[in-house]
Amino acid sequence: MNNTDQHFDAIIVGLGAMGSASLYQLARRGMRVLGIDRFSPPHTKGSTHGETRVTRLAIGEGTSYVPLVIRSHELWREIEQATGESLLTQNGGLIIGKRHVDSRQHGVDNFLLSTIAAAEEFDIDHDTLEAGDVRRRFPQFKIDDDESAYFEPAAGFVRPEKCVTAQLSLAKEQGAEIWLETIVDQFDVVGKSKVTVDTATRGRVTAEQLVLTSGAWIGNFLPNHLSQWFKVYAQIQYWFRPQVKSQFDASQFPIFICVTEHDHDMIYGFPMLDSTADAIKVAAERYDTTILADDEPTAVPEAIITAMNRRVTDRIKGLTGEITRMQSCLYTCTNDFGFVIDHHPEYDNVLLVSPCSGHGFKHSAAIGEAAAELITQGSSRLDLRPFRLKRLQSK
Repeated sequence: MNNTDQHFDAIIVGLGAMGSASLYQLARRGMRVLGIDRFSPPHTKGSTHGETRVTRLAIGEGTSYVPLVIRSHELWREIEQATGESLLTQNGGLIIGKRHVDSRQHGVDNFLLSTIAAAEEFDIDHDTLEAGDVRRRFPQFKIDDDESAYFEPAAGFVRPEKCVTAQLSLAKEQGAEIWLETIVDQFDVVGKSKVTVDTATRGRVTAEQLVLTSGAWIGNFLPNHLSQWFKVYAQIQYWFRPQVKSQFDASQFPIFICVTEHDHDMIYGFPMLDSTADAIKVAAERYDTTILADDEPTAVPEAIITAMNRRVTDRIKGLTGEITRMQSCLYTCTNDFGFVIDHHPEYDNVLLVSPCSGHGFKHSAAIGEAAAELITQGSSRLDLRPFRLKRLQSK
């Protein structure tokens, strides 16, 4: 099929967290937009699956993220009103750690204290808890006497598959065109106001603006001197069966993050989703081996599964130790674990909105809005300077 006669105001490549949000926000502004994805989102190939994603208003990774997540919470509620879907559950969030450690998590020293500082700066409702307080309020957790915790009532989780589906549906209602199961081979910039996008099955299509929200596939569209800054890691999500389901209901059990004195050593998890669920999801992070986006998931070594089982049952009471299922998820990370939301250094009409370094979904609704503002207005209401590509090239 030849589409050389089709021209759009903007083309979005990749329709996961950032792409679906960008497509919706552009469509609602009256732009003629095309969204393209190599699969049929929501799917399990990239970074936008697994039923739940943590959201929290005080962002330990840095205060530059706080306005993004605050605005995202507002947008999730707007989208819920528009679609009737339940996307955001605010059942509270608990972060457990030691106040004085040297470990780095997601690019920052002492994640617990950084989170508390962000909450204080933005006047976010929270409690700081000593070990005894945690034991009384959340008896499901095991906590050492020299540990403390941060609790945020407005934290919780969003449902990634439902969020993507809702935004794609709204985008179509607003006139967006969507091509699924369509691989983009390459793009070219013609002058200052035209981009050509070549696909294997639908031919060539053109637009005035291009937005690359392709996650783990972002390197396919960048020269080596840019793609070298983006590394892809496979992370494993685990589902653990509880002994008593009611103890892990969202009304009783918060989302949680537990950090230690070792770099990149945390586990995080969620309550049971509803009365029919049979397990809670818990995950950790590993950054020892990079992969390519199209690599087939490899079997998780038994030693890794055993170690994860021990870490989780050592921290959470009331689990059987049975892992009911596992699922791989891709993190595309920069060396400082920050985002990239910036124009391509060579092309003013190509916008990069990736990667998000494993903590992006909670911000995605606002990032999509910011991308739409950049394209339609030339600037965003949000401060995007911390997410410029230039910072990586200077390190």
